[in-house]
Formats: sequence, structure tokens, C-alpha cells
Amino acid sequence: MKFGMNLLLWSGDPDDSLLPVIEELKAMGYDGVEIPLFNLDVDKWTKYGEKIKAMDLKCTAVTVRNEEDNPISPDASVRAKGVELNKKTLDCCAALGAETLVGPYHSAIGIFSGAGPTEDEWKWGVDSMRQVAEHAGDVNVMLGVEALNRFETYLLNIHRDSARFVREVDHPNCKMMYDTFHANIEEADIAQAIRDCSDVLHHVHISENNRATPGSGHIDFNTNFDTLKEVGYDGWMVVEAFGLALPEIAAATKIWRKMFDTELQLAKDGLAFMKQEVAKRW
Repeated sequence: MKFGMNLLLWSGDPDDSLLPVIEELKAMGYDGVEIPLFNLDVDKWTKYGEKIKAMDLKCTAVTVRNEEDNPISPDASVRAKGVELNKKTLDCCAALGAETLVGPYHSAIGIFSGAGPTEDEWKWGVDSMRQVAEHAGDVNVMLGVEALNRFETYLLNIHRDSARFVREVDHPNCKMMYDTFHANIEEADIAQAIRDCSDVLHHVHISENNRATPGSGHIDFNTNFDTLKEVGYDGWMVVEAFGLALPEIAAATKIWRKMFDTELQLAKDGLAFMKQEVAKRW
């Protein structure tokens, strides 16, 4: 198992000022960090990747798509923009040395039609992602498509649908990720949700129901970890938590109150929790 920490707890665009934090994460025992890629400056990420490697850390990356570059838009030019930006993000992953790009880049976050996805939207999504997957293969990065809860998106809300989506994309560089926070909202049966996607599962976010310290809330982590062990999962487990450090991230994640002492304490406790649960089972 590899243990990571998502840097969105501190920044939407990490720079050198965050390097001391990353060094502390390394000292805690993390294997890597998950880096938000919204700034698509390849030169920046080439240099940043060298600094991450110098700490003997690995990394993954996360991104999103928005209304103006929505890969399931009825406007073909908007869909093309989504594909273009996803490919550019993959170029940044390659420059950074990120193994996997996760996130809800299958469709625009926070945009709703008032209904579920149409057949056309599903087809556009699959077609768009297949183009992105071909580029992912060219640059040797894995895609980890993420389902979000119904309050954040509408194309993919449950993990069974994510699995069906990536099977239809049908490319070796397109897989999916599982998130304990979104599963807690949307899934009727956590264990079955994991079993339903186990053949295409590549990445896991460990996230508490209130987005604070994993293990401090009411997520059924016993079932989550038990079933991940059952299906033979052995990849990244990444703490995804959000706080008040950045107003734009707090607004996007709807975090209005402080729910932990410090970001670094959350990271330390989150790592200890993951390692404890894995040690019980693996």
C-alpha cells in the first residue's frame, strides 16, 4: 500500500512556500503527495517535480473541469476544450512525475441540468474520455475517474456507474477511483459498491463524512477497509480533507467551521489511522 496526502488542504496551486510542509509530510511517513493541477504551466511542474523527487516522494495529481470546458456539453467546441485541457493537465502530470490523475474531469463540477445524464451526455463523456485516455497512454499516466455526490455533479454519482463508464471508454490507461466521502452519501451498500468496481479500481480517497480527520466521524471505515482487503486492493490510499486555509477551497467544499487543530496534525492523525487499519488486515 502507498499512503498519500492531498495538498488541497493547504493550496490550490502549490509553490515553493509549501515545500517545508511537504518535507514534514515525508518525515511523518507519507509515501507521496497528491498535487492539485489547475495551473497548467508545464515548466513550473517540471521544476516542482524535481523537488518532490529530491525528497524521495512520489506523487499523484487531481484536477476538475468547469462549465466553459465541460466534456459533456451539447456544444462540440466546449467539449473539445475540455479534452484539450485534460490533455494539457496530463502533460503537467508527466512533467511533475505524477503517476495518476484523479478527479471529476469527466464533466463540469457544480453544473446541473435539473435531470440525470442523457444518453447523449453519457456518449459525449465516454468519447471525450477516450481521447484523453489515448493521450494518457502516450505520456504514461493513469486516469482515475471520480464519481461525486449528487450535490456536486450529475454524470457519475455512484461507483458502479464510474466502473461502467471506464469499461465503455475501454482503454488500459483509464481506470477509476473510490472515495469514502461520496460513497457515504450515495451508496446503499458500501461493500457491494467496492466489489462492483474492483476490476477497474486504481486509487482510493480516505475522507471523513465532515471532510476533517479520517476516523473522527461516522464513516463506516471497517466495511470500507474490510472490503478493499477482500477485493485485493493494493494501491494508493490518499487522505482528502478540507479546511479554512484557502477561501476559494473553503467556498467550493462548503467548509464553514474549523473541525481540526492544525493541518499538519490532521495529516499525522490521518496517516496513523490509515496505517493502523491496513496493518489490521493486510
